[in-house]
Amino acid sequence: MSSEEVPVSPAPDPAGTPGPVPTPPRSRIGRWWWAVGIAIAALVVIVLAPLASSDPDGLERVAEDQGFIERAENFFSGLLGDYAIPGVDNEGLSTILAGLIGVAIVVVLVLILGRVVARRRVQD
Repeated sequence: MSSEEVPVSPAPDPAGTPGPVPTPPRSRIGRWWWAVGIAIAALVVIVLAPLASSDPDGLERVAEDQGFIERAENFFSGLLGDYAIPGVDNEGLSTILAGLIGVAIVVVLVLILGRVVARRRVQD
């Protein structure tokens, strides 16, 4: 049997009890792709974050031009406000660390969402 074939359960016996439930083999390739994806995301953050423009983005620029930037509130002003880590004086390093924390948060949220969706599929 090749590694891509899923074992098939035998037909139920005459008494009506079902055979074993087929289980697909766990693939290590999926885990390898996760590691590659995370490594690529981290590399992009490390290489490109220091090159990011310090100019305001579109919404922030409009707020400055229209004069209501002072009323803006930053939801994450403590930890990742303006992509900065409190206590890290090097601006480039602070931006890289904030980006890596962002990548970690996204990975954790995707894993949690994947488990929730997988459990709901099994229950249906």
